[in-house]
Amino acid sequence: MFTKKIGIDLGTANSLVYLVGKGIVLQEPTVVAITAEDNKVVAIGSQAREMLGRTPANIITSRPMRDGVIADYIVTEAMLRYFLDKICGRSRFFKPDVMICAPAGVTSVERRAVLDATLSAGAKNVYLIDEPLAASIGANMPIGEASGNMVVNIGGGTTEVAVIALGGIVVHNTLRVAGNKIDEALASYIRKKYSLVVGDQMAEEIKIKIGSALSLEKEMKIEIKGRDIAGGLPRTVEISSTQATEAIKPVLSAIILAIKKVFEDTPPELAADIIDKGIMMTGGTSLLRNFDQLLTQALGVPCYVADNPIECVVQGTGIAIENLEDYKRNVTQR
Repeated sequence: MFTKKIGIDLGTANSLVYLVGKGIVLQEPTVVAITAEDNKVVAIGSQAREMLGRTPANIITSRPMRDGVIADYIVTEAMLRYFLDKICGRSRFFKPDVMICAPAGVTSVERRAVLDATLSAGAKNVYLIDEPLAASIGANMPIGEASGNMVVNIGGGTTEVAVIALGGIVVHNTLRVAGNKIDEALASYIRKKYSLVVGDQMAEEIKIKIGSALSLEKEMKIEIKGRDIAGGLPRTVEISSTQATEAIKPVLSAIILAIKKVFEDTPPELAADIIDKGIMMTGGTSLLRNFDQLLTQALGVPCYVADNPIECVVQGTGIAIENLEDYKRNVTQR
């Protein structure tokens, strides 16, 4: 009765927290700033993100999650403690029950790391749910029926493709290629073509403002600032949406290949259901312009972007912990 139930989407780029009875209460970038000497947390979330690439030698800013899994255990634990403190208060008499999600293709060691970090951060009971399953619950897909549903969850660090039927995952594929690799592809293209070094935030800005999976009828342009490789001085260049599309093409091709691989392993009856229903796209990277159209062309199956794709995983995690009895066979408990 007094125990709070919390769902957490611990993403590579952004972390979202859902409190049962209130909905989404927190949405922060997965970035932490710590002191170099004693690993003391200076800032978390938006505040820490503004420090990326701008800190003095005594402060280190890092992304503790890489490719959907924990890259820095101590920093991740500190971040989870910060989230729980913000929602439940520092002096907790009743510890919360927490459900957290992880990519379906991670190892048992990586799963245990997530569970242990959440327990150490101050949770009473911890439950782990597969990300594609949480995304499908959050996108209101009829996953309990005896027919196939396909979800493609494209976040910051991973792309997850899963076929779900009768409330469970039948076939899945996790690819550690997603939004961050698109940013890297843009930065690499600019470096090669213009001999200009741009930061992660500049690359992300290009992706959001002019990035497109298909060539746009009306070309868009953006002015970008960076450091010249030869002279070492600041310089500004202009790049177009056509160039951005060309730069990110290999990354999108890898995602298409991962979806095709899942189709190859899907039983024919379920594949027939998916052709009728289409493919649901979730995750922040699914918002890339014309990405759904590119997938529809490449796969010959209609693709749709979910309503509020960024929130699907955390909504699904929140619904699952709220109705734990219904989803108990699909979660790991610690």
